[in-house]
Amino acid sequence: MSKRRTSPLPHRDGIAPSFLQLPAGQWPDLLTFLITRFPHMSAEILRGRLERGEIVDHQGEVLNVASAYQPNGRIWYYREVPEETPVPFAEHILYQDERLLVADKPHFLACIPAGRYLQETLLTRLRKSLGAPDIAPIHRLDRETAGIMLFSLDPACRAGYHALFSERNVAKEYEAIAPYRADLELPRVHRSFMQEQAGMFTMEEAEGEPNSETYIELIEVRGSWARYRLKPHTGKKHQLRTHLSALGVPILNDPWYPELLPEKGDDFSRPLQLLARSIEFVDPFTGENRRFESPRELSWPE
Repeated sequence: MSKRRTSPLPHRDGIAPSFLQLPAGQWPDLLTFLITRFPHMSAEILRGRLERGEIVDHQGEVLNVASAYQPNGRIWYYREVPEETPVPFAEHILYQDERLLVADKPHFLACIPAGRYLQETLLTRLRKSLGAPDIAPIHRLDRETAGIMLFSLDPACRAGYHALFSERNVAKEYEAIAPYRADLELPRVHRSFMQEQAGMFTMEEAEGEPNSETYIELIEVRGSWARYRLKPHTGKKHQLRTHLSALGVPILNDPWYPELLPEKGDDFSRPLQLLARSIEFVDPFTGENRRFESPRELSWPE
């Protein structure tokens, strides 16, 4: 069966529609399959979405409670999440041309819709404010991290910017507030083998050939705290947080390293003191050397 690869649904409130590829197999009808596929959702919710015509097939035809199950077909819909708490911090656009947009992301704002974040993401905010449904992130930052993020405005140029990161042709600098250790020799290059902790989403260092590397230097000291400059050569998940924690200087207000703390919900009072300060690269389309820097300041402990 020939399937449409582009969505038959438009963006809605800055959110792109989601799709689900239907596996081979037999179910009495589509509703029965959906109830099996999404056990965390009640049958009433799924039935209601079909009754309201909120799910369509790859041709854009509205499906209903009587619709047959089509093996290897594709259905499209708008994802829903429980009511989101607004993130009380603003993003700022630092640069924009016909291909590239550079934004300064605040703490606590997720980059893209995922999990329980849908409207309160940087991508959704930018799509809505600019009226630009084709905007897409070129790289990512953790929700807890603030600072510089690059977005592609022209889909035709997206691969060229992605290649800068995959080929490590981007110089990134971060800053962090963490405890000061007089016995920690700096500057230094920290290399380690990083892996996900068993059964968890956090990372850990383990025995093995190093797969992560960060240059670390001291910027300034204030009492028992210090501000560090971090230059990652690799881009492993939670790399900077893991490396500083392993060195005995975990980043101020880190809820995951060195110890995974209970979920703090909508408490915005203690942002992780990690900032993507700057990014530098040679633009693959103009040949210009580009450098963008966040004007944000980290907060020292009182």
